[in-house]
Amino acid sequence: MTPLRIGSGAGYSGDRIPPAADLARRGQLDWLIFECLAERTIALAQLEKQRHPDLGFDPLLRERIRAVLPDCMAQGVRIITNMGAAHPRAAALAARQVAAELGLHPKIALLSGDDVLATLLQRDPERMLIDRQLPLSALGDRVVSANAYLGAEHLLPAIDAGADLIITGRVADPALFLAPVWHHFGWRANDWNRLGQGVVLGHLLECAAQVSGGYFADPGVKDVPDLAHLGFPLAEVQADGSAIFTKLPGTGGCVTLATCTEQLLYELEDPSRYLQPDVVADFTAVALELVGPDRVRVSQGRGQPRPDQLKVTVGYRDGYIADGQMSYAGLGAVARGQLALDVVRVRLAEAGLGHLETRFDLIGCNAILAGASSPGEAPEVRLRVSARCDTPEQAKQVTREVEALYLNGPAGGGGATQSVREVIAADAVLIPRDWVQPRVEVLS
Repeated sequence: MTPLRIGSGAGYSGDRIPPAADLARRGQLDWLIFECLAERTIALAQLEKQRHPDLGFDPLLRERIRAVLPDCMAQGVRIITNMGAAHPRAAALAARQVAAELGLHPKIALLSGDDVLATLLQRDPERMLIDRQLPLSALGDRVVSANAYLGAEHLLPAIDAGADLIITGRVADPALFLAPVWHHFGWRANDWNRLGQGVVLGHLLECAAQVSGGYFADPGVKDVPDLAHLGFPLAEVQADGSAIFTKLPGTGGCVTLATCTEQLLYELEDPSRYLQPDVVADFTAVALELVGPDRVRVSQGRGQPRPDQLKVTVGYRDGYIADGQMSYAGLGAVARGQLALDVVRVRLAEAGLGHLETRFDLIGCNAILAGASSPGEAPEVRLRVSARCDTPEQAKQVTREVEALYLNGPAGGGGATQSVREVIAADAVLIPRDWVQPRVEVLS
């Protein structure tokens, strides 16, 4: 059986579009996958959906579809994406509109049912949050979203239906890549070792350019050629799930043992038990072999029976972040910046705001390596005062004290900025599988 060619079109919501368009045009792909959801992204999308009922999906969906759909349709490349976020149906309708504007008529399917907030609150509001070790009810009305991680099995009906474009909400990242491999090679639902190897290849592709040199370069230590024209990776997958990872000729970046190893270890807590909806994957025996320039063969992933429960990401409101900044330059810049921080620290302590979780940084001196030895004299520094507050009013008061340094602080301050943003935090719970009712709909 000929290898299945799968390309990675995005590794996060704001990822670059030209490399994906290049894959669609020259990749000779069977599938192009766009992975665009982070843990908090869907909670933010739920808030947008509440404000605008026809939104709540990825803001770059239209632009991405417009960039790749003509070439995909011409060459028979099928697309899977989780850009549906909190509103897969609205995303599918938006994609259909873009396709119509291009004179194209793809079969579009959407997968929903991952939104389990109402079910969770009704059936067990006392279910424990994994990280905070508190019952869900302790969050009160601050809960924004609860979305279960669906699996590759839930995508299979949409693939069976012959959809050219499949749009989902919350699906486990590797499952987006596992589904077309599982379907194409006709694996059994309990073929745990093949499914485990499929999760390995999905895990390697889910962050796109991180396999081909993105987030990797360190000049003189780990050099990456032509990083400005970084190409996104693709995999040539065999029937046993083993795959050769590569990129398009003429693109920048590199696919090496080192780039693949770094991504393989990304976000792994226990490599022997990587829990996914379809299988518990075991990465401990994975073999990487360089078989040519920019060609790495990955094999020997294994698996164990799938978990009895599904993970649900819970998004909730968690206060506000105030951020005020001011620049100081020239002789004595560090001393003036430090004096400004000391002044703001005293003023906030006397402002009656109660206890705040705060940071007082001089960017370029101690913003990352806090507590480092004396930084010496820098030609310029950027003061930053940040605080987590309960209310937006408290946060605004923090930022105003920074801006007031213009006339009430050391000499030579300039370029003040202030911002207040709401914090949407994420935690998780585990729920029985039968609490989730996935639904596939094909647009007529």
